[in-house]
Amino acid sequence: MLTEQGCRDRRKRLWDVLPAECDWVLIADPRHVLYFANFLVNPISFSTSERGLLLLERSGKATLIAENFTRRTATSEPFVDDEVGSAADEKWYDHKHSVGNRDHALFDLLVSVGDRMKGRGLVEAEWLPAMAADRLGLGADALSGDVGSVVRQLRRQKHDDEVVLLELCMRACEAGHARALEVVAEGVSELDVYREIQSAAIAEAGCPAVVYGDFRPVNAEIPKRGGLPTTEKLKAGDMLIIDYSVVLSGYRSDFTNTIAVGEMSAEQDEIFSVCEGAMAAGESIFKAGAAAKDVYAAASSVMVEAGFAPLAHHAGHGLGLGHPESPILVPESEDTLLAGDVVTLEPGMYVEGVGGVRIEHNYLITESGYRRLSNHRIALR
Repeated sequence: MLTEQGCRDRRKRLWDVLPAECDWVLIADPRHVLYFANFLVNPISFSTSERGLLLLERSGKATLIAENFTRRTATSEPFVDDEVGSAADEKWYDHKHSVGNRDHALFDLLVSVGDRMKGRGLVEAEWLPAMAADRLGLGADALSGDVGSVVRQLRRQKHDDEVVLLELCMRACEAGHARALEVVAEGVSELDVYREIQSAAIAEAGCPAVVYGDFRPVNAEIPKRGGLPTTEKLKAGDMLIIDYSVVLSGYRSDFTNTIAVGEMSAEQDEIFSVCEGAMAAGESIFKAGAAAKDVYAAASSVMVEAGFAPLAHHAGHGLGLGHPESPILVPESEDTLLAGDVVTLEPGMYVEGVGGVRIEHNYLITESGYRRLSNHRIALR
C-alpha cells in the first residue's frame, strides 16, 4: 500500500503548483483520493461502485468524506487528519432503518463540511456532479480550475511508495506469465490458461487481485486480435498473445509475452526476433528528456529495416493508476520522458500468412536511463 509520508509528500507537491490564493481543493476522482490519502474502495466488494471525496486545506489538513458502508470496504487505512461519515449520527446505514439515496448521503456529508470551503477553492469538477456543486453553492471560479489535469501531470513522476507497490504488481504478473509457459499446449482452452495465470498471480500477491487483458491466440489466418479469454481451444500453429495487468490497491503492471502452440515456423521465429530487436532499440532511447516519438521511431525502424511494415500501434505508454496514461510513445507524440515516469515498451508485429507477436516490459525512467521493473521470461516456448 501507499505510505503516510508518500501521501503527505504528494499533497505538498499539489499545493506547490496550485495558485497561492487557493485555500482549499476538493478531490473527487477516486484514483486521486487514493493518490493523496490511500483511500480506495475495494474493487472486489459490495461497495465497488461507490467512492469517497477528499477535502484538502492549505493549512495541511486532509478530510475524508465517505458514508459508513463505503468507508468499511476500504482496502487499507487512509492517511487523513479527519473523517466525516462514520459517526453514529452520520451513518447512511445503521442496520435499523431504511436507507435513502446513497449518492445523496455522500453529498449531505459534503455539505456538512461546507464551512471549511470558504475563501477561494478549486474542485475536481470532472468528477463532482452538478447537484453537489449546486448544494454547496460553488461559484464558477471553484469549478474552472482544471485540477484533474494538474494531478494527472503530478502522477507521472512516481514516488518511492508507488514504485514499491508497482513492483508488487510486477511480481504477481511475472508469476502468471511463468505459469502460462508451463500450461499452454494444444487442446487447452484460452479460459483454462487465464484461470492458471490468475491463480498464480493471486498466490504470489497473497491477496485478491484484478487480472485483466488480452488472452487470445493469433495465427496465419488471423494475425491480430485481442480480448478476454473464451472457451476456444488452442491449436497447433496458434501464437497466444498474453498481454495483461495485475491490479493491487489501484496500481497495475502491464506486460506481454507470446507463446507458440506446437512447432513454430521459421517465419514466426523471425518476427519474434525482430520484436526483440525493436525492444532493444527503444530501450536505447530511454532516459529523462528523451522525446516519446523518438522511442517509437527507434523501435519501428528495426521492423522497417528488416523488410516489414512500421509498428502499427504505440511503442508503449505510461502506467500507474491508469492504463494507458501519459507519456504515449507514438509518431506524433509531444510528450517528453520525465525522471519518475513508469512506462511500457511493447513492440508488436502482425503478418498475414504468418501470425502475430507482441512482447512487453515495464520500466522506471531515470535521469541517466532506466530501471527495468518487469523480469518475466520472454520466449515463444
